[in-house]
Amino acid sequence: MAKVPSERAIVSLIGAVQFVNVLEFMMVMPLGPYLGPALGIPLSHLGLLGSSYAVAAAISGALGAVFLDRFDRRSALAVALLGLVLGTAAGGLATGMGTMVAARVLAGLFGGPATSLSISALTDVVPAERRGRALGAVMGAFSVASVFGVPTGLYLAEHGGWRMPFLGVAAMGLVIGALSVVLLPPLRAHLQQAQAPGHHTSSPFEIMRRPESMLALLTCATVMLTSFSLVPNIAPYLQKNCGMPLSHLPRLYALGGVFSFVSMRVLGRMVDRFGAPRVAVFGTLVLVVDQSLAFLPGRSLIPLPVAFVIFMIAQAARAVSLNTTTTRVPHPDERARYQSIQSTVQHLGSALGASLGTVLLSEAPDGRLLGMTQLTAVAIGLALLLPPLLALIHDRLQRRDRPQALSDEPAHPHPPPHHP
Repeated sequence: MAKVPSERAIVSLIGAVQFVNVLEFMMVMPLGPYLGPALGIPLSHLGLLGSSYAVAAAISGALGAVFLDRFDRRSALAVALLGLVLGTAAGGLATGMGTMVAARVLAGLFGGPATSLSISALTDVVPAERRGRALGAVMGAFSVASVFGVPTGLYLAEHGGWRMPFLGVAAMGLVIGALSVVLLPPLRAHLQQAQAPGHHTSSPFEIMRRPESMLALLTCATVMLTSFSLVPNIAPYLQKNCGMPLSHLPRLYALGGVFSFVSMRVLGRMVDRFGAPRVAVFGTLVLVVDQSLAFLPGRSLIPLPVAFVIFMIAQAARAVSLNTTTTRVPHPDERARYQSIQSTVQHLGSALGASLGTVLLSEAPDGRLLGMTQLTAVAIGLALLLPPLLALIHDRLQRRDRPQALSDEPAHPHPPPHHP
């Protein structure tokens, strides 16, 4: 009988999957100054590449909410990774705006389910009391992508052409996908629960109608809208408005990623110890101050490395707080369905956020982005919504789970989750 990998090994492998998935999405926006001239895309319209991916991921998330919980998580994740690899490789073969958007749509159709399945697998394996730390480790993929992936992609684009990063990530995705098939154990506990006598399988609409689900989905949409109103425009803004040389971008992303990588682990432990709402307040206050100094005036009033590092840490605090809370919303056998619904909402939020830039921003004759003050003001207003919304979700979950904790009988017919 094959040895079942340890919880730590499974978390590490899921983290590797997320690294490829996050890097594939993250690298496109920083590559904007290379893609724009090569493919004839105006810098003010680069947000369309992010929004096309996000809309496709939202559509696949909606479809995944219907059927993803019917499959072994491992098998479904392998299919999602294969599709993501094909979409990434297609991006490296793009010849213009149209073919690049088509490639981003293909990547989004599979990248969205890959995220949902990764988080569902993690939640199946890790008990709630250790989930903040595990999510902090897996979400550290964002930081690792910033430290190593994005700077490497920028270096490859500068020295080998803009196609090289896409083809390199596609090759890496193939390797990680093969390792997932070989090393991950079958993850079928949710299938056994769904087949238990007297079990009622909730439809996606039933899951969405619950008050805690509606609150969580609204909060996810708000956070993504906040982030992606600025994220697609950071690289051209730093270059054109703040005067940063293009060659300095790899070092800046590496610096921000190092601080984000370290802070993710600290923040995950803080969430487990102090609670997600308090950490969300901290992250939001730091983010608002940073945006007010670095983006609101139309050029940064503080050193760019300091501004970028603070931005990354604040985003990490908000993301860990939100995701640790939302993993408690679904019941064990509903996790892939709920994560698919959440993925749909998140990607719609990010698509809308990325589209805001195309509406509010314009390009001056010298290349500067005009309208950053208005765009940042919208982002700050949206950022302030996270703490009260997260507090409401946390309170609702506490009241929902308290009767079950105090009773000898379960509050719902689902049996307790099986942890390998």
